[in-house]
Amino acid sequence: METYGIEKFGIIGPKAVYRNLTPAQLTEAALRRGEGTLSNTGALVVTTGKYTGRSPNDKFIVDTPAVHDDIAWGKVNRPISKEKFDAIKGKVAAYLQGREVFIFDGFAGADKKYTKKFRIINELASQNLFIHQLLIRPTAEELAAYGEADYTILVAPGFKCDPAVDGVNSEAAIMIDYEAHLIVICGSQYSGEIKKSVFSTMNYVMVKENVLPMHCSANMDPETHETAVFFGLSGTGKTTLSADPGRKLIGDDEHGWSPDGVFNFEGGCYAKCINLSAENEPDIYNAIRFGSLVENVVMDPETREFDFNDDSLTENTRVGYPVNYINNAQVPGEGGIPKVVIFLTADAFGVLPPISRLDKNAAMYHFVTGFTSKLAGTERGITEPQPTFSTLFGEPFMPMDPSVYAEMLGEKLDKYGTKVYLVNTGWAGGSAAAGAKRMKLSYTRAMVTAALNGSFDSIEFKHHDVFNVDYPVSCPGVPDEMLDARGMWADKDAYDAQANKLAQMFADNFAKKYPNMPSEIAEAGPKPKA
Repeated sequence: METYGIEKFGIIGPKAVYRNLTPAQLTEAALRRGEGTLSNTGALVVTTGKYTGRSPNDKFIVDTPAVHDDIAWGKVNRPISKEKFDAIKGKVAAYLQGREVFIFDGFAGADKKYTKKFRIINELASQNLFIHQLLIRPTAEELAAYGEADYTILVAPGFKCDPAVDGVNSEAAIMIDYEAHLIVICGSQYSGEIKKSVFSTMNYVMVKENVLPMHCSANMDPETHETAVFFGLSGTGKTTLSADPGRKLIGDDEHGWSPDGVFNFEGGCYAKCINLSAENEPDIYNAIRFGSLVENVVMDPETREFDFNDDSLTENTRVGYPVNYINNAQVPGEGGIPKVVIFLTADAFGVLPPISRLDKNAAMYHFVTGFTSKLAGTERGITEPQPTFSTLFGEPFMPMDPSVYAEMLGEKLDKYGTKVYLVNTGWAGGSAAAGAKRMKLSYTRAMVTAALNGSFDSIEFKHHDVFNVDYPVSCPGVPDEMLDARGMWADKDAYDAQANKLAQMFADNFAKKYPNMPSEIAEAGPKPKA
């Protein structure tokens, strides 16, 4: 039996080893093994048990001398010893012995100059299908010449850690050994852990190659190739807003900005499904078909029809599919130097302007601040929107000090004259707690379109004294009153109090996290009134 070299990881005597099966073969294997069922659209549907989102408290980086000084250690980047990592890896390898093993050999990084080879070794056929669709799939010729992978990920959700013995926090562990080029994921069946482990790896290695790694989506004009990137945490609209029928989708989540332009790290998309509709998000809706993996979406057992509004399993319902399931996908995922950068935030306070224009210093401020709301289900334990500050709009995945990434962005904004906007996809006319509605997607799309096509260049802007940003007084396709955050509130005093409260949160967070940031950046932030 061909084992494709998995012995080097201690996996001896597997029942069977399958390498780079097709989506049809993987779907068949998953059904044979009882891992999931088919929907009426042909998509494979699974539930992931108690872990329906990322588990940040269970993520670790192996602390070795070679990487110690590179890592921003703390509550996000938790250290684990090489000895503990190796012990768990050995147990995972032993667990996989005598079992069917599914291998996917693929790529991360659409620009061939920066491509890295990733081997994913899965216990589950369904998760192997997921990563097959999420990474860049090799051609037959590329697979024949694949050789050794640059990085390997062992994934065994059926293996449960013993915290008292293994020195971790729960039955799950997501551990990256940058020096050994090895990642181990166990105890959690949530496929996002695999995807984000690839991202966390690229976010370390790309910096060393003068590429800015970004938690963003990207698209471009099909004729001019004018490129835009959209930063934002999960649930803020990166996937939705970049899937614009009038533009080519480069990718929905993870990119690098090199001296040559933007390129997708991935070959697929991982979209949220909660409240999904064909009317509002047709591209994502139509991508849920044979070859896609659907996680935790409730389905009628008889008709096999989805109920996208049912959040009884989690609000963080998901679908993974190859990017070419989007009709206007740009394959391979490469674009030009970004002309526009958009920061997306979901403001649960309902006080930030729907769209603001940022100068370079304000852009740097909001990049390192990364304000948004954690939406329910994106992480375990989050059941309602919570305001948060996530450095670089992707703090959980950035292993190095924020200043490393921020300085790279600032240099690029200077060099290329890229315009930056802050777009609030959150609540308007009141806070989420008070029952206000989120900004209509059609209005947000119109604002983004205006930012991309230069319409705002000839429109008057007003200054918001508290948030220290400029916002437009008009926008094609948006009622003027919807652009005035304060004006949308019936109780202006309540707005002022809420806005001042959020501005103070900005100021306190910045002072605590970035005491050594240059004064011109600090001064570009919100100005709470005494």
